[in-house]
Amino acid sequence: MEPIPIPISHSEPQLAPDDLSALARAKRALETQPLAMKLAGAVGMPIERLLARLPAGAHDTVADATRRALDASLRAAVATLGEPKPSIGDAGADSDRSRLAKPRDWLHKVAVATTGAAGGAFGLLALPAELPVTTTLMFRSICDIARSEGEDLREAEARLQCLAIFGMGSHTADEEADFGYFIARGALAQAISKASSELASKGVAAHGAPALVRLMNTIAARFSAQVSEQVAAKSIPAIGAVLGAAVNTVFIDHFQQTAHGHFAVRRLERRYGGQAVQTAYRAIESTASGRATRSRA
Repeated sequence: MEPIPIPISHSEPQLAPDDLSALARAKRALETQPLAMKLAGAVGMPIERLLARLPAGAHDTVADATRRALDASLRAAVATLGEPKPSIGDAGADSDRSRLAKPRDWLHKVAVATTGAAGGAFGLLALPAELPVTTTLMFRSICDIARSEGEDLREAEARLQCLAIFGMGSHTADEEADFGYFIARGALAQAISKASSELASKGVAAHGAPALVRLMNTIAARFSAQVSEQVAAKSIPAIGAVLGAAVNTVFIDHFQQTAHGHFAVRRLERRYGGQAVQTAYRAIESTASGRATRSRA
């Protein structure tokens, strides 16, 4: 008598209720309003109109300042690679203990608001000095969020994932559809993989390596568009310290929300696998889709 074959289930693992709720929060964070809309709300004027008013040469100034700012964050990322495990616990272990170390979003917001208040009085002239400081503070906040979701920040790949958040804060026209986060992430994935290999093997010496340069160029191209919107929001005459601080607070909050969503998704992928998380992500009703449906009704 031949043995009866035992059926093998190929179904994807189902997310636990708490993890499904976490994924829903992550999707809301990743599908938040575009930065331009948030900034328009802060300054009371469409950003497109303010962008058109920027002086000639402003985009070159923004591009140069953006590269310098990202370069400062990259140096910060490389400087402490392979450092001893932090005393708060193993950041590489996906455990409740590691996630209990909640990120200090508010502290970084206060610091970035302070730089915005200082830059508000000088506008575009202050950008080369202000943006590297602001971006470095934002990078530290992103790393703090990553650690809270179980990322091992001693690893090169985890540090570059933090840096890549600056390239995930916006979507191109092709990425606006539902699931756009995974499209934007996929556009950076191969570059991150190659750059992390170079960084892991060469350390500080990898700073000018081709793969790392390509990744930085990709991130810079995306981030500079967001910086241009921030600069435009600060271009209102006599913006002052208060509105400058408000603009910077909106700016960092946007990237903090992206980081919370991205690293929560990565944490769940480590537990359930990428395909299961993507399937569950698709099944969650998009807030953006909901708004579009209501507007058509």
